[in-house]
Amino acid sequence: MPRDVHLEDTRTGKLCLLEPRDPGRVGIYACGPTVYSRIHIGNARPFVIFSLLKRFLEHEGYAVDLVINVTDVNDKIYDAARAQGRPSAALAEEMTACYRADTDALGLGRPDHEPLASHTIGPIVALIEALIERDHAYAVDGDVYFRVRSDPSYGSLSHRTLEHMDQGEDDSDPAQPAARKHDPLDFALWKARKPGEDTYWAAPWGEGRPGWHIECSAMAEQLLGVGFDIHGGGSDLLFPHHENEAAQTRSARGAELAQLWMHNGMIQLTGEKMAKSAGNIAPLHEVVDRYGAEAVVMYLVSGHYRQPLAFSQAELEDADRRVYRIRDALRRLDPGHESPADMATYKEAFFAALANDFNTPAALARLFEWVREANRRGESVGDLDLREMLEVIGLGELAPLEPVADAATIDPEAESLRKERERAREARDFDAADRIRDQLRALGWEIRDGPDGSELIPLPAP
Repeated sequence: MPRDVHLEDTRTGKLCLLEPRDPGRVGIYACGPTVYSRIHIGNARPFVIFSLLKRFLEHEGYAVDLVINVTDVNDKIYDAARAQGRPSAALAEEMTACYRADTDALGLGRPDHEPLASHTIGPIVALIEALIERDHAYAVDGDVYFRVRSDPSYGSLSHRTLEHMDQGEDDSDPAQPAARKHDPLDFALWKARKPGEDTYWAAPWGEGRPGWHIECSAMAEQLLGVGFDIHGGGSDLLFPHHENEAAQTRSARGAELAQLWMHNGMIQLTGEKMAKSAGNIAPLHEVVDRYGAEAVVMYLVSGHYRQPLAFSQAELEDADRRVYRIRDALRRLDPGHESPADMATYKEAFFAALANDFNTPAALARLFEWVREANRRGESVGDLDLREMLEVIGLGELAPLEPVADAATIDPEAESLRKERERAREARDFDAADRIRDQLRALGWEIRDGPDGSELIPLPAP
């Protein structure tokens, strides 16, 4: 039987027991990127968090359907394509391919479903029609708007009052469609085609394309139904995007879109949220190229998913050192063999931490306690417990460090110091041996002592 899993629900602010709608099966929908440019490291955080949550729940015995959508119809795509002098559909297709390649490089596999907004127009139109029929939406000159005040529960997800809501649409210019809304609080479900917009579809209200919020409601319902288990995404989407998603489905279907809402914190650079609009981004593919996929995944799970995560070279280097410590431990373990039974408490504590609001930093602390104990023991230790933990946090393919057999050719000075240190140890001059170890570290080498003598292992790049 799966262990009890508790997750903090944004709507209630409480730690809630995960009780799947369909026993033994969990449906997760996480909002993916808007593909107008290459994604940055911040966009990767929800992809990693919910991919690993799926792994953990599968480890616990659940079947999991993970949906991460792609928004390939959006004002930002029109604007970026226009600036480049190319069709918006071509830009969206290219950036979607880049997004998949960039996240493939993390080595976590793909979600079970990756719907495109452009391929979901029929369900989107049908959902808008249902809202109009129930008087929760109205058409004006080819646009369709949602009546916010028609939903008495509006604001219950983001905990905002109507007086403190801004949909981010310009109401000041009478030439803008937003100025034709019945109420400034209302938001667009369908946008009439404007000059220069080269991606559009026919609808009962005229040619146009869907608003951002209705896309996700329709895609989630199409693949998971209404009332699925977990809806996730970045905390910056809580309002208005997720609030509007919830209101649309609740008003059209008479039921809540999801049982639990999970929101990950933003990645911050110099104290500010990382965003393309702010120009302070670190493209994911560049970060992976520089530090490696394993260090990037380790970095993204180093903080609790609900909290902001600082981004800096020091943070990535620290993650790289953590990966190095694990690889160094793996080289001394017996591959494919059972771990000692009396070390199982560390593994159980690791999975208990994940079951308590997916607390990855607490789980990592237990994993490194296991590593420390394995390193302390003189006898051989099987690696199966460690491999089981690593697999769930996306690091199951880590390779053990290997000594450099031709270190004398690569770095004659380091090899000479290694031999000098062996002589110092034989003479029981341990102070000298320690000084030489420090010299080797300054040259970029770790020295490891074994029954057959010492060996040199390269340290992770600074």
